[in-house]
Amino acid sequence: MSYPENELKRISRHFQIYGEILHAEPLKIGHINETYTATYDQGGMRVRYIHQKLNRNVFKNPVGVMKNMMRVTSHLRKKLEARNVPDLTRRAMVVIPTRAGKPYHENGNRDVWRTFVYIEGVQTHEAVQSPAQAFQAGKAFGEFQSLLVDLPGGRLVETIPDFHNTRQRFDNFLNAVQADGCNRAAGVRAEIEFALKRQKLVRVILDDLAKGKIPERITHNDTKFNNVMLDVTTGEAMCIVDLDTVMPGCALYDFGDMVRTTTSPTLEDELDLSKVTMQMPMFKQLARGYHSTAGQFLNRREKELMAFAGKLISFEIGLRFLTDYLSGDVYFRTHRPDHNRDRCRTQFKLVESIERQENAMQKFVDGL
Repeated sequence: MSYPENELKRISRHFQIYGEILHAEPLKIGHINETYTATYDQGGMRVRYIHQKLNRNVFKNPVGVMKNMMRVTSHLRKKLEARNVPDLTRRAMVVIPTRAGKPYHENGNRDVWRTFVYIEGVQTHEAVQSPAQAFQAGKAFGEFQSLLVDLPGGRLVETIPDFHNTRQRFDNFLNAVQADGCNRAAGVRAEIEFALKRQKLVRVILDDLAKGKIPERITHNDTKFNNVMLDVTTGEAMCIVDLDTVMPGCALYDFGDMVRTTTSPTLEDELDLSKVTMQMPMFKQLARGYHSTAGQFLNRREKELMAFAGKLISFEIGLRFLTDYLSGDVYFRTHRPDHNRDRCRTQFKLVESIERQENAMQKFVDGL
């Protein structure tokens, strides 16, 4: 374990879990937080929980993160209960409080830990495997947004301010190129030129938000396919996870990230770029699923930009990977040399594929 096992056992005692922790295993998923699956003996039964250490370099307001999470998960459960939806603990994340009644524990090192009920009988995939899975992903994230339309209690905390401020992301990229603090710019000159030629993309949705053509909504902001848990038997989407970035945002950014992570047959760090492509059958099912649950609240302008959103978010994420590579890999966790460069190249190849098919993609959306 990358975190000392004895220390993890000490952390676990602060939460309202009754039983003896038997062992824990690190989950090697996600770029940001440190996550473990922990197995407990409770009355002779083996029960699993998730222990997770929040990355405070990314989430500088952990109290705000957990306040949002409690509001969102509580509201989701209430809405699902009102619909008499079964399997509630598999449909919405359940936060286990500490013995002091708080939703998180902060240890002496200022590390912030939280614990969740482990959702059994589900699986996630790093890459979509069928159009049916794409439909489930679109339907699940659309329902997630729909259930939160009437969230009471005022505006959520912006857990990462300007998270999808594409104009600011582009400025950060320009600064990283100019600084070139790690002497890496020469090796990614083609990627830098690719980004510079598409600068005009970054203002389209921001301008419409500023003009009121697109409303602010409560959004997930990290709608990767692996954040949808699918039932292992039925393949039905059960639960949306990774809620740290749920905050005020734009529905199009969520849909755009679904396009980025659901329509290509490859992982986001694929080395063989010939395999990277936007698959129209996947897009059609993704859009159909999303429209089935989100179409009731989306306005006309949001629907007009759904294909564009896929291109924009693929470009933005590629830009972020490139910026982090130029800056010395200070944000995203990397697992091999030049990992962020490889991630960038994959995203930019997907942008090219979407550009070739964008008109056909939007024509399909217009027909829904």
